[in-house]
Amino acid sequence: MRSRRSGPDWRLFKQLEFTLGLCSRPALSGRSERGDEAPRLQEEARELLQSLGAHKLAREIRVEWNPRLKTCAGRADCREKLILLNPLLLDLGDQLARTEPGEAKLECNKHSSLTRAAESVPKRSQRRAFVNDEVDRTLRHELAHLLAQWRVGRRRIAPHGVEWREACRDLGIADEARCHNLPFAAKSFPPRYVYVCPNCKEKFPRVRRIRRAIACFACCRKHNRGEFDVRFRLKRVR
Repeated sequence: MRSRRSGPDWRLFKQLEFTLGLCSRPALSGRSERGDEAPRLQEEARELLQSLGAHKLAREIRVEWNPRLKTCAGRADCREKLILLNPLLLDLGDQLARTEPGEAKLECNKHSSLTRAAESVPKRSQRRAFVNDEVDRTLRHELAHLLAQWRVGRRRIAPHGVEWREACRDLGIADEARCHNLPFAAKSFPPRYVYVCPNCKEKFPRVRRIRRAIACFACCRKHNRGEFDVRFRLKRVR
């Protein structure tokens, strides 16, 4: 998931969850383009996968816009072979147009064009090119998650580990960061629950109650080759 870089403790994302189970692009002009863009992006994803020999995954993958995404640019569902993209990506051009020179306070990753674009309010064609670039990068970021998991089969891997990094290189985004700094409004909520690993005693505060079997990722990797082990299942302490 290409999530927003903010203040939360990133240890929350180092857990294992166990349940069943750059090319030329037409310009984007806003949310009205969602319906037309999804099939094109899905076809682009399939072509990328086929070029890497992942033909079965290419046949199954789907790409959709999801307005329920708020702070993350995209999300990958490995079980459903589904990539969800945030429609706010299409509004980035409008946000840049409203950014005055000298007042830009947008901080972005070194690989993103947002910083350069904010320094001098770009023309419409430049803004469209920037939006295209961010949509494409987000698509490839999420596609790397699916490709990395497909390559290892049922074995669980770190969300942004070496397998994901290798997939990023194959997809042409070797310098990709695990999270973004795009100007999406973020809300923070205090954690209501605290879970602890019975082995290493690491604490995992959560906003929502855990309703699935989740084990301590670090302990599973250290003691059970990354596979789920009930000995390290998180226990609620608050």
